[in-house]
Amino acid sequence: MEVHWLEQSEADVPMTDDWLSDSESARLSELRFAKRRADWRLGRWTAKCAVAACLKLPADLPLLKRIEIIAASTGQPEVVLRESAETATISISHRNGIAICAVAVGNVMLGCDLELIEARSDAFIADYFTQEEQALVAQAAGERQRHLLVSLLWSAKESALKAMHVGLRADTRSVEVKMIDPLGIQFGDVQGTAIENVRTAKHPSIMRINWHPLRVDSAEGTMFRGWWRQSANILRTVVATPPPAPPIAMRSPNRVVDASVLS
Repeated sequence: MEVHWLEQSEADVPMTDDWLSDSESARLSELRFAKRRADWRLGRWTAKCAVAACLKLPADLPLLKRIEIIAASTGQPEVVLRESAETATISISHRNGIAICAVAVGNVMLGCDLELIEARSDAFIADYFTQEEQALVAQAAGERQRHLLVSLLWSAKESALKAMHVGLRADTRSVEVKMIDPLGIQFGDVQGTAIENVRTAKHPSIMRINWHPLRVDSAEGTMFRGWWRQSANILRTVVATPPPAPPIAMRSPNRVVDASVLS
């Protein structure tokens, strides 16, 4: 399965709101705090641009206005395409003035997350991680790898919980990261469709595309295959079922994204 992704910053968002639908404009007017408004606009802009690019729709503001991003009953964002029979599944995440949106054509289980690599306490790990994940963290070689690993485990969990449409309302220990590579620490079965695909001529090597495989299992039995990548102190994770191939980077249909953002 193909998953596309787009990353945008606050500088990419237009000053005007003529790309929002009437219902989206009404929702924006309900948000009182400036930061919440900025985050919401950034997420909606990124999602609309990502959907347009993925579905190869015309790159104009009137078109983006007809791509409506609504909140489902679970709170997860859903795409409503006016005057189109196509469907798409999205997941949005934002942090520190940056947003990413993962998109797949059709109805699938999909989640993404954007996370800063930062120190987290032992209490955090004990509260939110399973015993197996805690044991994995204990094997980290030094403080730097520990910060990366804890942030990565947390991000992968968030992506899986988004794909399940439960978010952080659910116990984060109800999903467990069973495999991370190439950190050199693995457990469980590492043979999966997504990983096998990248070993064939169909897809480039994992290292060349800077995405590395992971796997998250839910207590209810759903297995998510996914990918993670790091640049500077930022992590991105994407998980889905059916198993996705390495995510494909997109450029905004309305403005060119700096190549450094996609590297």
